[in-house]
Amino acid sequence: MRWLGHKTLEHLREVVEAPDLSGTKYRLIREIGRGGMGIVYEAEDVELDRRVALKVLNGVDISGEARILARLEHPGIVPVHDVGTLPDGRVFYAMKLVEGTRLDRLAQSGASLADRLRVFQKTCEAVAFAHSHGVIHRDLKPENIMVGSFGEVLIMDWGVARRGPQPDAAPGTVMGTAGYMAPEQARGEVDRVDERSDGYALGAILRFLAGDREVPRRLAAISAKAMATEPGNRYVSAQDLGADVARFLDGLPVEAYHEGIFERLARVASRNQMAVVLVAAYLLMRVLLLLFTRR
Repeated sequence: MRWLGHKTLEHLREVVEAPDLSGTKYRLIREIGRGGMGIVYEAEDVELDRRVALKVLNGVDISGEARILARLEHPGIVPVHDVGTLPDGRVFYAMKLVEGTRLDRLAQSGASLADRLRVFQKTCEAVAFAHSHGVIHRDLKPENIMVGSFGEVLIMDWGVARRGPQPDAAPGTVMGTAGYMAPEQARGEVDRVDERSDGYALGAILRFLAGDREVPRRLAAISAKAMATEPGNRYVSAQDLGADVARFLDGLPVEAYHEGIFERLARVASRNQMAVVLVAAYLLMRVLLLLFTRR
């Protein structure tokens, strides 16, 4: 007996697990991802003639993720369109189908540092908006950020997000991804996880986007401040972190770094290259004129 190939087995598994969408307005197209809470499919909304992402949950109750996303109306957060129940009792909800490139892949595609940092700024804006509504993501990482072909930025996977200040898990519960979790998250100190924990993850994302070669000191300092071990030493908000990155891009002093006099002169010269060139050319002409007139 010949063994079935891996691709064949995967296809059979998908067919067996495919949800029964009869009685809904959706037509199944394909599976596009799966996680601990459920499976995400690409589907067609036949009434509105549009494609959507359909998340079918493992349980029978609407997830906290759907409730949270339904409350967060922001261009940088995936909107929920619909919610319903399948014939087998499982709950599903339909979201905007996000098409684009994951941030980790965009960073590896050769995008300039400035372009990567502009994406980061938009990410900070969306996170700040969520925080203003009392929502903490708790799993921010490049793989959970999508960049569309027109520059739109969307934060994905709010499955472990928490709404409200009260802990929603027992002490010692660890939620997040290694390398992007704040120290208090990694220790399972659920009562200490707050907006600054998301700020730590943003700092880790910034460090990833900066790359490993010749990272500007001011940018490295911004990342280090966001990733401070003690939450009280981090940026107060995602908005403040994004603002410091904006100052870096504009060639202005940043909050996280105290620059020396020579660094300040170099920064000002770099920011005003045309003016420096014109002044240098003027001084050179004056020197040449003095030399010729003395002959």
